[in-house]
Amino acid sequence: MSQIKSLFATRLYRAELAEHGKAIDTAELETSCLSIAGDDEAGQDWSEDNGYPGYTSYASLDDLPWRFPIFEDLKTVLDLHVAEFLKDLEFDLGDKTLQLDSLWINILPPGGIHTSHIHPHSVISGTTYVTVPDGASAIKFEDPRSARMMAAPPRTADAREDLQTFVYVAPKPGEVLLWESWLRHEVPLNMADENRISVSFNYNWI
Repeated sequence: MSQIKSLFATRLYRAELAEHGKAIDTAELETSCLSIAGDDEAGQDWSEDNGYPGYTSYASLDDLPWRFPIFEDLKTVLDLHVAEFLKDLEFDLGDKTLQLDSLWINILPPGGIHTSHIHPHSVISGTTYVTVPDGASAIKFEDPRSARMMAAPPRTADAREDLQTFVYVAPKPGEVLLWESWLRHEVPLNMADENRISVSFNYNWI
């Protein structure tokens, strides 16, 4: 009897931040993100010089959990979510652990995009969503096999999600998404009339 099964799964973790640890006030987090963005001239300059629409603290601030208590609380909660995801991934970490090694703010204005990319030198990456106005872009994930499909025909429009070439996930404020860092992703055009605010991060094997 013939059998068909899936191999080499790509896992995506999605949860409410509040499922683990201390509750994070998204209104306070939004206020903190906007305050930091307004004061961070180095981040503003980097964003402008590198064609990043809006603002990111990616290249300017590497100590947000130390500077602001709410980001320290956020780190503690993210640690718990990553630990939960690791149970599913079944990694053998040996005598090492996964530790947060970078965390940054993203403010994407109306009309802004974040082009397709991966997060090199990390194991787990993710984003927690602070402000997601109506019409804001979903995050778009790309099938990691796409570069190897060669002469394969396209999938049907109603193909199962695990067979789609691209999967769009529309996040909600207060949610966190986690994925393995090699998974290519992007944020398409922000069609909302307001900023889309998120906090992204990487965990490394240390």
